[in-house]
Amino acid sequence: MTWLTSPKSLVPAFCILSAVGRVLADNAPGQPKQADKLNGFEITGSSLASGQQIFLGTEDKVYIVDKTENNPTQINGHPIWAAEWSVSANQARPMDAVTNSFCAGGSVLGNGTWLNVGGNQAVTYGGATAKSELGGLPYDDPDGGQSIRMLNPCDGQNCDWVLLTPMTTRRWYPTLETLQDGSIIIFGGCGYGGYVNDASQDNPTYEFFPSRGMPIPSPILQNTLPVNLYPILWLLPSGKLFVQSGWSTILLDLDLNQETQLQDMPDAVRVYPASGGNAMLPLTPDNKYTATIMFCGGSNISYAMWTQNWDIPHWPASTSCVQITPDQSPNYIKLDSLPESRTMGNLILLPDGRVLCLNGAGIGTAGYGNTTFTIGQSYADQPVLTPIIYDPNAPSGQRWSRDGLSPSTVPRMYHSSATLLPDGSVFVTGSNPNSDVNTTAPYPTEYRIEHFYPSYYNQRRPEPQGLPSQLSYGGSYFNISLSLADLFSNVDNIQSTKVMVMRTGFSTHTMNMGMRSVQLNNTFTGNADGSGVLHVSPLPPSAAIMPPGPALLFVVVNGVPSVGIQVMCGSGNIEQQKMLTAPSLPSSSIVQQQNGQPSKNSGASFVVLSARGVLLGAMKYVGAVASAILLFVS
Repeated sequence: MTWLTSPKSLVPAFCILSAVGRVLADNAPGQPKQADKLNGFEITGSSLASGQQIFLGTEDKVYIVDKTENNPTQINGHPIWAAEWSVSANQARPMDAVTNSFCAGGSVLGNGTWLNVGGNQAVTYGGATAKSELGGLPYDDPDGGQSIRMLNPCDGQNCDWVLLTPMTTRRWYPTLETLQDGSIIIFGGCGYGGYVNDASQDNPTYEFFPSRGMPIPSPILQNTLPVNLYPILWLLPSGKLFVQSGWSTILLDLDLNQETQLQDMPDAVRVYPASGGNAMLPLTPDNKYTATIMFCGGSNISYAMWTQNWDIPHWPASTSCVQITPDQSPNYIKLDSLPESRTMGNLILLPDGRVLCLNGAGIGTAGYGNTTFTIGQSYADQPVLTPIIYDPNAPSGQRWSRDGLSPSTVPRMYHSSATLLPDGSVFVTGSNPNSDVNTTAPYPTEYRIEHFYPSYYNQRRPEPQGLPSQLSYGGSYFNISLSLADLFSNVDNIQSTKVMVMRTGFSTHTMNMGMRSVQLNNTFTGNADGSGVLHVSPLPPSAAIMPPGPALLFVVVNGVPSVGIQVMCGSGNIEQQKMLTAPSLPSSSIVQQQNGQPSKNSGASFVVLSARGVLLGAMKYVGAVASAILLFVS
């Protein structure tokens, strides 16, 4: 195998013009093709490799990573276990992940390069260990336990996975999170896998990419065996790391390597293999960019019971939902319960602020094996086919709803995944509780891709003008123009319009590592002709609120999102990000037409952007660009 030996070899996935701090996108977003099944699922194609791990790499490309197995499609003389899906063409392209990526973790660096880290030994048919760590026939899958795979996403069908210098330790089931400087923390895992972890193979440490030295011990991982795989990690606005493993919860100060105990998780284990869903709720000006993390489902199983030989596949999953605001309180708060038991239910943030729960099963847990009580090899049964949506702004007791939602026809069990797409639909794929490809099992190896279309999908989408392609931390505000049609023929809708920046994350094992949603602060000017202008702050001056790297930007009018465009948060480099002062925004106003003359809305401060003012602003902007170019040339 050939490795790239240094992080300096990383090629940024984005080309950034940073001389003026903000680059305008080429075109306004348009209208997606209408969906036939609103509030429901549509099967759109085949993934070629089963979608155990997925992430959105460009506006058009979803990347799929599987474990090594006997997928029918071949590449370089062996079955594939990776693919690229074109959203626009509904077509997959084979890719080569090189080493066995079974149960790896993933995240995106601050320059837009994606990492896929860890995995399993070289295997042969049925997932049996191969004779050589270099693989060989039939799968040619070298050991992936120490692998760091790198991908720069592309739209030209010419990118593929490459290997970087391996880690010094093995990590199967690690969790990754992007940090304030665009580097990545790699947390936990084990050596050689199994349904749960054990002391003989535990790797209760964390490390960084690019490397900061040898792995660092983690007490919470040491103390939560045997259910400390895929620990739940969230970078908080305080800069501390929220870590949840087994029944325990801590805050980790990375500068001091110091853990602070929080309340134990109530009601159920949420980490793998209990696999409850988890998500950080949107960070907004109204909540002062304070992080609240919610958890739903999982399994109420004690530490001792995980290692006993008993009928886990028929143990009811939990209905419990809780949340915690760890920068403010050490305690969990109970939320509205799920309407039915669910394990392996993904929680996906939508651009309108709601949370979609889909996939999973009513009884059992994640995992597979060969026992007298498994369903085929599945440790779960009774698939939950109907999604449900959580509205955090609804009254308590009324936050979950499935009104008008239609069920899927595809059971999404262990090794299923989901991610938000730029058009506001949700990409759903995977399900494979089998040791190798098995298309006749009770829950077979699944290749079908579905899109779920939320209620807003078929509405006319806003087509905002003036969207940036890069967002700084603080700095000058920018203007977004909305037409009368964008505001649904009612200029008052500009008052509730929101600008959302969203990371869709790396989806695997009921987690979307790094997924988050940040609302940008804004004011507005409503014009007499019914159009309007949003005056929008860039990102808050803290990279812990939205880490550097690619994200999607949506403008949401009356609950309907524009088609998202991909933007770069921060400098586009792996480095300490520059923090600028948050701007002072113009006062909000709506100018209304009265007797043929514009007049001030009495309920708002009056600001009219005259044609002369707009022209002067444009001249200043062009002058700044010209100055930057001259400086660059000189």
